[in-house]
Parts: sequence; C-alpha cells; structure tokens
Amino acid sequence: MAGNSDPLTPRAKLAVTAGKAVAAASRAAGRGSGSVIGGRVALKLDPDLLARLAQNLDVVLVSATNGKTTTTRLIAEALRAAGPVVSNALGANMPAGITSALAGRSEARYGVIEVDEKYLAGVARDTDPKCIALLNLSRDQLDRAAETRMLAENWREGLAGSKAVVVANADDPLVVWAASSSPNVIWVAAGQMWKDDAWSCPSCGGVMQRPGDDWFCGECGFRRPTPSWALSGDHVLDPHGSAWPIHLQLPGRANKANAASSAAVAAVFGVPPQVALERMYQVQAVAGRYDVVQFEGRDLRLLLAKNPAGWLETFSLIDPPPTPVILSVNARGADGTDTSWLWDVDYTRLTGHPICVIGDRKLDLAVRLEVANQQFQVCENLDQAVQLCPPGRIEVIANYTAFQDLRRRVGN
Repeated sequence: MAGNSDPLTPRAKLAVTAGKAVAAASRAAGRGSGSVIGGRVALKLDPDLLARLAQNLDVVLVSATNGKTTTTRLIAEALRAAGPVVSNALGANMPAGITSALAGRSEARYGVIEVDEKYLAGVARDTDPKCIALLNLSRDQLDRAAETRMLAENWREGLAGSKAVVVANADDPLVVWAASSSPNVIWVAAGQMWKDDAWSCPSCGGVMQRPGDDWFCGECGFRRPTPSWALSGDHVLDPHGSAWPIHLQLPGRANKANAASSAAVAAVFGVPPQVALERMYQVQAVAGRYDVVQFEGRDLRLLLAKNPAGWLETFSLIDPPPTPVILSVNARGADGTDTSWLWDVDYTRLTGHPICVIGDRKLDLAVRLEVANQQFQVCENLDQAVQLCPPGRIEVIANYTAFQDLRRRVGN
C-alpha cells in the first residue's frame, strides 16, 4: 500500500535513473517512447526492480489476446475514484515496459498493468497482484505462440495458489480452465464472439458442446461456471442482481464486455459499479484506437485488429455499406511473421463495402479477399487509397505495426 517507507535501495534508484536517462535519449533520437529500452537497462542494473517498484502498490494485472489495452485504461479510470493510479497506458506490456511505467509512479496507490499473455505468470510472481483480470485467449502471432491451450496451461500453472482475486470470463473455456486453479475467482459473463479456439475441451480434449450461451464437455463434465457479474445488452448486472447502465464513448459490444470485467475489478477495490462505469465514459480513444482523424478531406476512423477474434469484433462495429473500408496488414516482428491467420477471418462480412488494400502484405490480403468474392483495389499507400474513396467517413482497419504506420502518416 502506498505511503509505506521507500522500498527502493540505492541500486534500485540508480537503475531507475539510468533507465529514465536512456528512455529520454531514445525519445530525443526519435526512436519512440523509449519505455522498453529504458526498462531493459534498468532491469539489467537491478533484476529485482519490478518487484521493488510494485511493493507499495495495490496491483491489478490484465491479460488477454484481445482487449487488454482498452480494459487496462477502463480499470485505471475506475480506480482513480479511489486514489492515484500508475499504468502502462501505451501498451508496453512485457517486463521492461512495465518496469518503465512503474518507475514513473510518483505517489500512486494503484498499479493497473497490462501484461503480455506469455509473461503473465512471471509478472504475477514479481508484483504480488491483488487482482488479475483474464478476458480471453485466441490464436495470435502464430509464429510466436504456437497453441492457445499451452498458454492456458501456463496461466493455470502460474496462477495456482495465487492470493490474487482472479476476475475471469466465464464464456471462454480456455480462460475458465486457466483460472480454475486459483482459489478465489469472480466469474463474469462477458461473452465470446470468436469460438474457433475452444471447440475441444482444454481439460480432456473431448468435443465441447455449446447449446446457446452455455458450454460443457460431454466427456469429462468440465463446464461453464455460474457467473456473478454479466454483460446484459447495455447494462452490467452485479452479484446482487442490480443492472447498471454502460455509457461508453468507445464503440462495439466488445468494449461493453471490457467495461463489465472492469466494473467487477473495480468492485474488488471497493469502487461501486455506478461510480466505476460513470468514470469509464472519460475514455475516448486508446493509444489512437477508435480515433477519427481528418486526412485529405476525409474522416478516417482508425481501428486496430490484430488477429481473427479482433477482426470479427471490428467488423461488427463499422458503419454499414457503402462506407469505404481500407485494410492494412503487415507481418513484422511485432505482428508475427505468419499471415496464415488471414484465412481464419470471415471477410464476406465486408460485402457491399468498397475496399482498398495497403500494407506490407497487401498481396496476401488481396488473395484472401479474392477467394471471399470481395470487390477491392490494391493501393501503394494510404494517400492513394484515400483518394479512391468518396468524401466523408472511411473505416481504416489495420494490424499492429500497420496501425502505427497509419498513425504516423496522419499525424495522430
């Protein structure tokens, strides 16, 4: 809890100072925020620095394949009702980036930390979280994370016996399997649009039965737990059965689900649902996602979609045809270099939209759209694609590094 004596040793203070200096030099050289390189330097000088920085904080960890950056922002807003918050709001979610974020913590009481799925168990060991939010697990970066069940197994082993309250999505069998090793779980019915990674039972490998919104394994009896929180339309239902309205500036059902999980987390810290949900309205955009920017006389809405589950959710919130859509896909290190996931996305949902295709892997995407019988044009860059679109609104959907490229081009 904040207010205790300073946990930082002289060595830790030196590590923090050195990390900040390196980060500042990186920013001055125009090489990004510097948070990752700064954190790496700091951890080299003091490998225990993350644990020391977290010592005086009530920590929430947020992990998932989709939605963790947004949910981290929503939780941080909600907890500010109870005290100052430090958070890795820009999404640097591996130990170096997390260390950098906490090093600038000043007098924070709460640490709300987004964590890459593969690092969750280690970061949980270091930070001794009071609460861990687990939203979903689906295929992503196929060259890096071979199998979602292995990630679920890592979570399950890493969280076994954890003292943290785990707030977990009851609708994702992989998340339920991972969270079930924890002694203290709060289940949230947050929904699961993408189901293609959860047709076999993570417990025994049997075929999962999915009647309606329920699910269970017909062979071993592993089944959906009874949720105490639920997303119901535009409301969050709390454990007492009260319905609280969700008012968000962020679009789509997925963000309502993120708000439901965030309200459950806030309640762990004593922030009531009404207060938590009202504060979440402050969040307009998350690291540029959902921003509408003016460019070449058009209104571009920037949407991030990194994997099949994310594309499916994004298609559900774009304006109806004939709104033009620009798609951009890269396959650099941060994206994962394997683009075979494009074949898992149902691009027939774009029927009726004029489509322009850009990005490093525009030809891979063009082949996929051709097979899906979509009308599209391949363009050299964003400027050319925008010129081909009529005046007005354009939906721009990009994966991770393609999204960063777009933000730089439009000055966002």
